[in-house]
Amino acid sequence: MTKHRVFAMEFAKVYPLYVHKAESKNRTKGEVDQIICWLTGYDHAGLQRQIEQGSDFETFFAQAPAMHPDRSLITGVVCGVRVEEVDDPLMQEIRYLDKLIDELAKGKAMGKILRQRG
Repeated sequence: MTKHRVFAMEFAKVYPLYVHKAESKNRTKGEVDQIICWLTGYDHAGLQRQIEQGSDFETFFAQAPAMHPDRSLITGVVCGVRVEEVDDPLMQEIRYLDKLIDELAKGKAMGKILRQRG
């Protein structure tokens, strides 16, 4: 089976698109970074290192320090696909990130985006 071409895309080339999407809806780069760090376990320096190294999505997620255990609470549709029904584990991680950025752009509160309980 051939790999999906998004796996080989440089995270650093998509990252500015996430930031632009957020900023166009009056959200911030800091909020985008907070979401990415929450999902992957990267700290700010680790995230910057991945961007500077030009890591592809496959490497970016493979080297993530600690994928958040509550990411399974992320549900809904992104790009016409239910994120909870994506079969490929890497594609599901990418879709989780896409969904979180969508929620940010739609004005959802950070607590809800980060699946904080209580």
